Amino acid sequence: MTKAAVILLSGGLDSSTAAAIAKDEGFAVFALSVDYGQRHRFELQAAARVATSLGVERHEVISVDLSRFGGSALTDDVEVPKDRDETEMAGNIPVTYVPARNTVLLSLALGYAEVVEAADIFIGVNAVDYSGYPDCRPEYIAAFEKMANLATRASVEGRLKFKIHAPLIGWTKAQIIGRGMQLGVDYRLTHSCYDPDASGVSCGRCDACRLRLFGFAEAGREDPLEYQHRAP
Repeated sequence: MTKAAVILLSGGLDSSTAAAIAKDEGFAVFALSVDYGQRHRFELQAAARVATSLGVERHEVISVDLSRFGGSALTDDVEVPKDRDETEMAGNIPVTYVPARNTVLLSLALGYAEVVEAADIFIGVNAVDYSGYPDCRPEYIAAFEKMANLATRASVEGRLKFKIHAPLIGWTKAQIIGRGMQLGVDYRLTHSCYDPDASGVSCGRCDACRLRLFGFAEAGREDPLEYQHRAP
């Protein structure tokens, strides 16, 4: 019988690749996307496209409005940093950090996983190309996994032993893109930009765009998305 896995699917490059990896490993994929009050809906629209293209078993989209708290350039009226090089990106925790976001998202995924009886949860966090976010580190993933097995009825009763998979955590963007292309991920369906225009065209200048463009360049591939400014 095929094992179930829950994947946190944002619609970005990393989570889409992680979802494809879960599918390639033989899991029946249950996708979860979260409208957490981010400033635009384009990534959520991308998540729906990717979920359809991968043929997931079920795709849930739920809302948790973290914009009520603010405190991030992704949820508040705070300027998104632009034109930063990789040294600047890795220097300090950036204003695009959303307080406790991955903890909130993984907690929701854990509840979903317990209901659909999925012991495996996939998340597309990456600690190499972007080391600024504290909730993208291996020790964080290990800590959440330990908590998950203390906090749920299914684990306490011995029915499920939860495993948090972060297959991309030690990969460069180029490696992620290369693996995704091997698995047939259509990156035209994805969206990564923090600050797109009103029609959804990526800015090409925020950290997410620049890291994505660096990754495609390093992989020797052309990013299929349209950009307002393409130079990496």
